[in-house]
Amino acid sequence: ILIHGGSWVSGDKSDMSSVKAFISALHPNVGIVNMNYTLAGINNPPIPMQTEDISMVVDYLSMNKSSLIVSDDIGFIGLSAGAHLSLLWSYAHDVNNQVDMVCSIVGPTNFTDPAYLNNTNPELQDILDLYGVNPTTTFLEEVSPYHRATTSSPPTILFYGGQDPLIPTTQGTDMRDKLQSLGVTHQFTLYPDAGHGWIGLELIDTWNKLKLFTQAHLN
Repeated sequence: ILIHGGSWVSGDKSDMSSVKAFISALHPNVGIVNMNYTLAGINNPPIPMQTEDISMVVDYLSMNKSSLIVSDDIGFIGLSAGAHLSLLWSYAHDVNNQVDMVCSIVGPTNFTDPAYLNNTNPELQDILDLYGVNPTTTFLEEVSPYHRATTSSPPTILFYGGQDPLIPTTQGTDMRDKLQSLGVTHQFTLYPDAGHGWIGLELIDTWNKLKLFTQAHLN
């Protein structure tokens, strides 16, 4: 299941076309769902609306698995906001333990991170305000994959850029450390000079690592 980015308020599944082509070539016998979800806006917060959309897709797949010729096993690849949703659903909403792997590419993981709470970036703050101008710590923890991970969380692969203006490096390193402490199978890559996405050798490295990870956990 592919989940696009767009700061929860924009984007489209067509943004994941290259990922779709990559997975299709790598796993010709794996069903791919490249999904859209209801976009957030003023007085229309991302959570629980968007995780409920994912649940609807998963339920549809489960109810129609015979006609679709698919199993109950799921992998997620998410980008940016879509990576946050992929991690959150896999850690907090996978009640039937269907997720075999989840990939976060520059996904937010912890909204209680001081790098977020004390930020001075107006663009970033506008995005964070989608979760409330003065949200409670309890709510921020509920919507943060970092706080929802458990010892039974699925294998997770993480990619982050060291110069990302929207995703502090701690969003990746803290998630890595949390998974390590829980004993969850994981891989973490930080590209020190990359921003909110990358090209060239770094992108090739991402594809190669994702290829090996999906082969290990989706087959």
